[in-house]
Amino acid sequence: MNADQALSLLDQMLWNAAAISGPVLLAILLTGVIISILQVATQIQEMTLTYVPKLIVAGLLMVLLGSWMLGRLTGFAKGLWLAIPDLVG
Repeated sequence: MNADQALSLLDQMLWNAAAISGPVLLAILLTGVIISILQVATQIQEMTLTYVPKLIVAGLLMVLLGSWMLGRLTGFAKGLWLAIPDLVG
């Protein structure tokens, strides 16, 4: 394995990690911003009001997108396993 192959694998890994985690993190970010705006507007400073909606959104997205996430991760892992002979030789 040379440096170009290692950098290519690292690049693929980082893009897959961003694609897999991106939708959930973006939804949690948007939920947090909306809840913060509501807290400022209503002056309700309840700590559980920030955590519970984020957990619910994250859970729902994991249920809805979980199969796609797992499929993408499995595809990447299969690609790595199939590339082992080319990397060693």
